[in-house]
Amino acid sequence: MIAGSGRQQGDTARIFGTMKVLMVCLGNICRSPLAHGILEQHAAEKGLDWEVDSAGTGSWHIGNPPDPRSVAVAAKHGLDISQQRARQVHWPDLEAFDLVFAMDQSNYQDLMTMAQSDGEREKIRLIRDLEGSVKGMSVPDPYWDDDGFEQVYAMLDKACSILVDQHAT
Repeated sequence: MIAGSGRQQGDTARIFGTMKVLMVCLGNICRSPLAHGILEQHAAEKGLDWEVDSAGTGSWHIGNPPDPRSVAVAAKHGLDISQQRARQVHWPDLEAFDLVFAMDQSNYQDLMTMAQSDGEREKIRLIRDLEGSVKGMSVPDPYWDDDGFEQVYAMLDKACSILVDQHAT
């Protein structure tokens, strides 16, 4: 809480137009880098001063660039995510970010287990819950399906557009 305000710290960020958003998937090479790039683009288009990052619950790909198929689908839509590097999510991220979006139920459960307070747990959401009509649905992991990257891009683009529209003034 912010002393005497009755607001959570994340509320202050939204009032002043800044927001820190973390996108999380398993390895931080397919879905979350796409979500990261898409949300950055949507926020910039609306003139929002947001900090966006991505991470994975697993450590397998730390330091690696996004999967070439994610880079290709992003480029097809005018985004360059090639400079991103995979990292693993850690507890301080739950403190530092205003919103943390999990790509699937497994990532969501891992994040909820990591959270150390109700305030941190309240920040964690499934990204597709933004759509309303698909609550509880996951963004499928396209790692094993070359044809799944375009579908994943479309899901993430829709969710990120909704998020930005909810916060744009």
